[in-house]
Order: sequence, then C-alpha cells, then structure tokens
Amino acid sequence: MWRCLVIEDDADNARYIAEGFRSLGHVAVICRDGTEALGRATGEAWDLVILDRMLPGGVDGLAILATMRALGRKTPVLVLSALSALDERVRGLKAGGDDYLTKPFAFSELAARAEALVRRSRPGPEIRVIEVADLRLDLGHRKAERAGRAIALQPREFRLLAFLAMHAGQVLTRTMLLEAVWDYQFDPQTNVIDVQVSRLRAKLEAGGLPSLIHTVRGVGYRLAAPEAEPTDPDSA
Repeated sequence: MWRCLVIEDDADNARYIAEGFRSLGHVAVICRDGTEALGRATGEAWDLVILDRMLPGGVDGLAILATMRALGRKTPVLVLSALSALDERVRGLKAGGDDYLTKPFAFSELAARAEALVRRSRPGPEIRVIEVADLRLDLGHRKAERAGRAIALQPREFRLLAFLAMHAGQVLTRTMLLEAVWDYQFDPQTNVIDVQVSRLRAKLEAGGLPSLIHTVRGVGYRLAAPEAEPTDPDSA
C-alpha cells in the first residue's frame, strides 16, 4: 500500500484515477488546484505523485515539479498530459518527471507505470504486512486478523484500518481520514467517520479484546497498542 497525490483539474479524470488506485488497496488523494497542489506536493510525504501539466490556480504542473526537485523532494512523479509532442515529453522529463503518459490512457498502463516507479524508489522490499500489537494486516491479500483470529472487513473498513495502522501512534484528524479514505475534500458535517470507527472497533474487540483505536476528543483517532496509550484525560 502507498499514498498517492493525484493532481488533476478534471474532476472525472481525477476520480477515475483515484478510484482505480483505491481498488488496488492504495490511498489516493485528489488535488485540483495548482496553488494548493504545490503546497501539498512539497509539504507532505507521498509515495507517488500523478501530475497533470495544465492546472488552474496560477501554477502549472511543470512549475510544481521543478519546485519539488529544487527542494530536494525525490518523490516519484508521473506526468500526465494531453500534450503528446516529443518536445513536450522531453520538457516534462527534463523538469524532473520520472515518467510521462499522454491522454487518453488506459488505467492498466498507468497502474503498471506507477507500480514500477514506486518499486524503484523504495530501498527495500515493499511493505506487505503491518503488525501493531496483536493486529496483523496483509496488505497484498487485504486480510486482517487479531490474536490469530481472522476479521471480516468491508473494503472501506479495511482501508480505514490500514490507514490507521500505517500511521500507528499518530493522531489522525477527521479531515485526514475523510480525505484519505472517503475522498472528501470538505467536511460533510456528518458522523460517517465515528460510525465507521464504531463498527471497526466492534470487530476488533470481539471476545473482549482491549481497544486498539483510541479517540482523541475534538481531534480524531489514534491506533496504538493498549500499553502504549498514554494516560490522557481527553482520550477515551
């Protein structure tokens, strides 16, 4: 599993790419504005950036790419563009792109190229299994078990648990969860996260097992081993 930032101003195309990656078990976040994309691409950790050439917001794709490289960001970048001329592809690669794919494209090809870029960028074997206390997640086969007992999870539940596990010990805000797991770029003012976490807890704690998902009131949630959870009057 890896985190991908999809920088694409076309809503349908962005959704097509993001949903494709999520179906493969990855986390995909959409950003459609050039200025916002620049901040997110340079200020957050990503395993891959899918970057459209033409963007609104006064900052185009190549400017984002050049800034990333100038700041020393080595995140693999796959440039996506309707500009198919040879000199345009050369410009994209010279600006620091790791690959260049022209529109229209098949998602299968995009996914294969993305997989190759992420694999080459990682110094060791890809993380396929995450373990936190007695929780074990097999990302490749999308299986979960706790204390040796298999847990049946819906796709959304697995993505939520995997995202929490990938950031074990960290407090994840509701905004971060909405964006990474539900693809909301705004707060829908619903309790969708709380409901999903409640269902997930019921499955994880079946049989009287101690809680792994801890509430940080007014902020969000943290996944941690019970003994690692600090005493905090605001946590429950």
